[in-house]
Amino acid sequence: MLINCVAYENGSKLADISVEDISDYIGRPGCFVWVALSDASDEELSEMQKEFGLHPLAVEDAHHGHQRPKMEEYGNSLFVVMHLVEPSEDGEHRMNVGEVDVFVGANYVLSVRNRSKQGFLGVRERCEREPELLRNGAGFVLYALMDAVVDRYFPVIDALEVELESIEQQIFGQGGAARDKIKQLYDLKRRSMVLKRAVAPLVEAAGKMHGGRVPQICISSQEYFRDVGDHLARINASIDAMRETIATAIQVNLSMVTIEESEVTKRLAAWASIFAVCTAFAGIWGMNFENMPELKFRYGYGVALGLIVSTCGYLYYRFRRAGWL
Repeated sequence: MLINCVAYENGSKLADISVEDISDYIGRPGCFVWVALSDASDEELSEMQKEFGLHPLAVEDAHHGHQRPKMEEYGNSLFVVMHLVEPSEDGEHRMNVGEVDVFVGANYVLSVRNRSKQGFLGVRERCEREPELLRNGAGFVLYALMDAVVDRYFPVIDALEVELESIEQQIFGQGGAARDKIKQLYDLKRRSMVLKRAVAPLVEAAGKMHGGRVPQICISSQEYFRDVGDHLARINASIDAMRETIATAIQVNLSMVTIEESEVTKRLAAWASIFAVCTAFAGIWGMNFENMPELKFRYGYGVALGLIVSTCGYLYYRFRRAGWL
């Protein structure tokens, strides 16, 4: 579906144009066309390929979708793939992973957004408010799109870190060391991996756009791509730190489970020891041999019960003091 198709000249918006008029504008000096598509059909991509002269391999990747984040050069044009990571709207702990494919040439920008409800109208408005930067052409638009995608990663990682802190507090709380905490931690680790797969390849792609041999389209916007690279590096480091914390939390949770099981085992052992004493006394005095000492003692029953109770009470005191009960 076509979202918008706009022509720009010297950093200013000329007009909203139709797809049929694209070829008339991209031939004008200092002019470029910015087209945005959402969940584009094969027919729309084929039409854009004819208008902009897109490379067949790049168009094929956009057709198939589900590409790894990357930046590829095809002659004087670029093809950039970025993942759009969004929390699920159904309230479940899942991540929706969309994709935006950006075709960039000297006089055009084509963005194709798939499987995502978050558009880039705000990016277009931002660029139009900064005509002095928009004069840098298609390279600056590519930076603005990348910057918008990367900025959307920050709330996601913040939410994951808050959830991790909450789980860590529950681990050390009452009943915290339980199987459901292990499930939550593994689920959190899985979602962090989704974000990792979106960010890590993009770090490499952004690095190609500043320093060294930079594509001609990006030369005038190198410092902006450097800023995007710094943001990606920070996000990537935060993800790695969070994954290490999750692994530590899983180990701590397992240790807490082991400690709780050990506490239960000690309680059972303490009570078993107490009842073993009772059983021993009762077993000895319950043999009923004729010549046993104290067998015919008048107060033998009371003395026996008193000895059993006092011995068990003493054992209970010792176990309680040792922390077993």
